[in-house]
Amino acid sequence: MAHTSEVITHQAHGSGRWFPGDRRELQQMVETYMKNAQPKSVDGRIVAAIAPHAGFIYSGKVAGFTFQAIKDNAKKMGAPETVVVLGFSHQGGFSGVALMDGDFIETPLGKASLDKEASEFLTAESPRIFMDYGPHRGEHSAENEIPFVQAALPKSKVVVGLIGDHDPKTLNSLVGALDALSGKKRLLVVASTDMLHDPSYDLVRKTDEKTLEKLAAMDSKGLQETWGYDKQIFCGIGPVLVAMGFARAQGAKKASVLYYRNSGDDFPESRGRWVVGYGSAVFAVDENTAK
Repeated sequence: MAHTSEVITHQAHGSGRWFPGDRRELQQMVETYMKNAQPKSVDGRIVAAIAPHAGFIYSGKVAGFTFQAIKDNAKKMGAPETVVVLGFSHQGGFSGVALMDGDFIETPLGKASLDKEASEFLTAESPRIFMDYGPHRGEHSAENEIPFVQAALPKSKVVVGLIGDHDPKTLNSLVGALDALSGKKRLLVVASTDMLHDPSYDLVRKTDEKTLEKLAAMDSKGLQETWGYDKQIFCGIGPVLVAMGFARAQGAKKASVLYYRNSGDDFPESRGRWVVGYGSAVFAVDENTAK
């Protein structure tokens, strides 16, 4: 049987659209957002995180908090071998979790290695998890985190996954598979999500404040009960619930909310038209009690 050794490299769709297509410009932008963040120090090892995925001029400042905290934590506690970035499809749902195939995902900052071994392990754990690049075509939710991962953790490999449905069986099977994988590799799970979208600045701010309180308390049930297709407190509620479930399985008791901002803060002209919330949070575990 012929064995192909062709290297598959996927180009990030966001280049030149959601973030600068020029290497130097993108590098400066990401590093500035991270350097300016100065998040509070996190006790324990960060095992999961929440970061937004809009155009970097809108949400990059908030993402900077998540990834600077991750960078600082990696220096103190050791870097994760693999970062699992979880997004969802804006184009429409599908059943299960689609992992990006191939060898690399490339942004203007260079190529990030896709962890094929980790992906194969995850797909073997559940029939709901499979390799399929199809849903990733044109989808930015997970890919928009990659330049920040490259800046914060240049040596870590990545797994890029899109969660296609809200079925508890899908979410639970992914949590279980990630928990099993964490016995073989040091993992960080990043959930990519923006918060409420609404014309009302005040409604977005008040709703997001309550959502972040539930997140800090790791109140999965409360988040699920509040969420609806007509009230998307997190557009990526699936990735958030999986990151939280994984963090809980690892021994995390709470989330640290690092920063919040919405598009109406930086672009007041958007108030009354379309305001989007952005939150940064991390989940950490005490290394002595961690799995």
